[in-house]
Amino acid sequence: MSRVGKKPVPVPSGVTATVTGQTVKMKGSKGELEFVVPSQVIVAFEDGAVTVQPKDQSKVARSLWGTSRARVANLVEGVSKGFEKKLEITGVGYRAAMAGKALKLSLGYSHDIEYEIPAGITIVTPKPTEITITGIDRQKVGQVAAEIRDYRGPEPYKGKGVKYAGEFIFRKEGKKK
Repeated sequence: MSRVGKKPVPVPSGVTATVTGQTVKMKGSKGELEFVVPSQVIVAFEDGAVTVQPKDQSKVARSLWGTSRARVANLVEGVSKGFEKKLEITGVGYRAAMAGKALKLSLGYSHDIEYEIPAGITIVTPKPTEITITGIDRQKVGQVAAEIRDYRGPEPYKGKGVKYAGEFIFRKEGKKK
């Protein structure tokens, strides 16, 4: 059985890691992030890597072990490289544009949708049919992408709507006469 938690998380040069109690803080060129590890897991910083161990062999501790290790790895990647999600808009008249600090979406409704961009997230629209979301917090980037996609998810008949770049939409055949 694979155990993700067994592998230590290497901290690259340019990133400083501090572990105090159950709090892991990472500081890098992109910014600073912190994560509070659940109490069922022990976390330590030694030999330039962060290690995660379960406190006991209970099911909860073992399940949080790999999750905590993955979250710490996301902190390291976020402060050093950052995360990015791309969305594609398909449909006649469907477009996106930046309007100050908000994203303006025209998605076939009677009104335009104004999406307020949360702190720590950068949204760019290189083309009217493309949206690029970047940030250092993986959860926040994914949440913003999911919220924008939810305004008009892709439909299976014509493929119109907002979808993730590279996402496959299973197409259905329409009505027959």
